[in-house]
This record gives sequence, structure tokens and C-alpha cells, in this order.
Amino acid sequence: MSRHAIVVGGGIGGLAAAVALRRIGWQAVVLEKAGELREIGAGMSQAPNAMRALDELGVGEQARAKGIPTYSAGNLRLPDGRYLQRARAGDPTPLVAFHRADLHGVLLEAVPAGWVRTGAEVTGLRQDGPAVTVAWNGGEATVDLVIGADGIRSTVRRLLWPDAPPPRFLGRTAWLGVANVGGLPGSITMGPGGYFLIHPLSRGRAYWAYVTTADRPEVRYEEEKAEVLRRIGGWHDPVPELIASTPDEAVIHIDIHDLDPLPTYVRGRVALLGDAAHAMSPDRGQGAGQSIEDAVVLAAALADEPDAEAALRRYDAARRRRTQATARGARADGHRTTSKAAHRALVTMIRLMPAPLWRKGITADGNATWRWQPPRLPSPATDS
Repeated sequence: MSRHAIVVGGGIGGLAAAVALRRIGWQAVVLEKAGELREIGAGMSQAPNAMRALDELGVGEQARAKGIPTYSAGNLRLPDGRYLQRARAGDPTPLVAFHRADLHGVLLEAVPAGWVRTGAEVTGLRQDGPAVTVAWNGGEATVDLVIGADGIRSTVRRLLWPDAPPPRFLGRTAWLGVANVGGLPGSITMGPGGYFLIHPLSRGRAYWAYVTTADRPEVRYEEEKAEVLRRIGGWHDPVPELIASTPDEAVIHIDIHDLDPLPTYVRGRVALLGDAAHAMSPDRGQGAGQSIEDAVVLAAALADEPDAEAALRRYDAARRRRTQATARGARADGHRTTSKAAHRALVTMIRLMPAPLWRKGITADGNATWRWQPPRLPSPATDS
């Protein structure tokens, strides 16, 4: 007898959860409050841990076909163009860069037709013994399990974790964009008080992001692109070209937040996943990757445990320590790389590190986060 779940949120984490549930023979409905299912944002990279999780979901090959290897972790530069570390021909490229919409599309294609409902905003949750009832504008359903994958400002978290603190502003802001500039290998330029990230994207494009400090959130400018150029338009090529080549209306300005750690990601038959559980700063490039890991681990627990609540407890025990440690590390990295006071010491440390040692640290098994191996999921279930 098939079991049924509702996934709240149609972003990368929610779709990954739906794909994972399908693989273990569950039926699911994905409720997305937006009227149109699309991924908001620009670019991203996925590390080896996330790529292994995508492989376990059965979409790794399709994802790699949409992604581009990026040497961003191997090419570290200063604003005047000098290299602190430089990738060489034949170096490993453990990161794969995507436009967010491309990776989102890969996951959406793997979700069965009819599973996704847009314009569905959750308004209530009620647990009655071995079932959960979800109400949304225009509908209500009772299911065996609910997964809250609805982002950093999660409705599910607010309804069942009402005492949890709101997202915390980290004192940093970022401008993002995608330019029609091809052939770049990827790099990170480290300036005093901020850094500039470049990832190559498919179809001759490049993603860029400038991350810097901010005294308070929600400060916006009449011309966002002009503001970025004012700040770093004198940095080395191709930084000015990338910014100038991005359409004015396509420059995205966001403030960076994360979440204080929750004592549990589970309430009965409701589980939080991805940013709803452990939103983190982008400084380790692990936000989406950790949500994909969550989906695989949750599905593996559900496949092994006949009791859904026991499976969710197992998921919680497996994921909280890793994701919260990753969030702490990302927060610390972000502070370090945008601190004017720490800039000189950080640059000196990187410059003095022997190149072979640096390259070893950015191989596929070069750090504990990237070494993670996913649990095995059953062979794909056939659609009924």
C-alpha cells in the first residue's frame, strides 16, 4: 500500500525531497505558494558531496550535462589582479557550477506529472495520531508525512516551532548577476571588506557575486549596478566587464541571513528540510547541497524504518549535527573573508601556503564536508 506525503515548497530542496520519495515508492504532492514554479536567483556551485547525493537521486548525469566545472577554489586573486593561488592545467575541478534555474529544472523533470501544485499557500497543520492534515488556500489533505522545505521564512517552521527565533542578519550584503561572457575558469578575488566570486555557466555565460559588509539590512539603491561599479569598478579584469555586461534590471541585491540552530528538525510526522531547518550563509557554497543531502537521508530512513516517526527521528539525528556545523563554518568563513581587519593576515596565510598543499585541500576528498557519502536508496520505483 502506497504511503503519501506533502512537501511544502517547490525549490531545489522540496523537489529533491519529492524525487527521493518517488524512488522509495511514496506518493507526494508539492505545494508551492508562488503562482509559477521557478527558481529565483542566479548562479551556484555544487561540491562533490551534493553531486553524490544527486547521483543517488538518479539525476546526477542530467545535472552534470547542465553544469560547468569551475576552478573558483583554485584561482584566488587580489583586486589588482595578482594571484594568491592559481589553478593549473590538469588540476581537479571538484565544483560544478549551475544557473540555479538549470539545476531546478533537472529536479523538476524527475518529479512525476501532477505532483506539483502552484499558488498553494499553506495556512494550517494539524497532527492526529498517525496522520497529518495540511490546509492551504483552496484545499486540504490528510497524509502520512509532511516535509517543510519552504525556505528560510518557512511557514511550516512558524506553525510548529513558534518560539524559534526569526532569521538573523549577518552584517553582510551581496550583489549577484549573470553576464553573457564565456570562457572564464572561475575565481575568487579577495579585497579588504569583501570578495568577488566568478563561476562559468553553460551557454557562454558567467555568474558573479560581490559579498561585502553592511551595517543594516534592506538598504537599497536606485541604480544597483552603478553602486557595485562604484565600489569595485577599479578591480582587475574581468570584474568590471562582468558587472557592466549584466542588464541593469538583472542585478540582484540580497542581504545575508542564517538561522539559529533548532533543537530538533522534527515534530511528530513533520520534518523540516533545507533552509527551513538550517539556512546558512553562502560562503561555503553548501546551502542547496545540504538540502539535497537532507532529501536522500530522509528517504533512506523512510525506506528502512516501517514507522514514519521513527524514521524522522533517525533523520533528525543524522542531519542536525552535520548541517549546523556547516552553517557555523559558513558564518565564520563569511566573517573572515569580509573583515577588513583580518584581510592582510588572511592574504598572507594563503600566499605562504605551498601550492600542492592548497590543491590537495580542494580535491574531491580534501575536506570533511566534501567527503560525505550518501546512503543508498532503493532502485527507482515505477510509476503506477
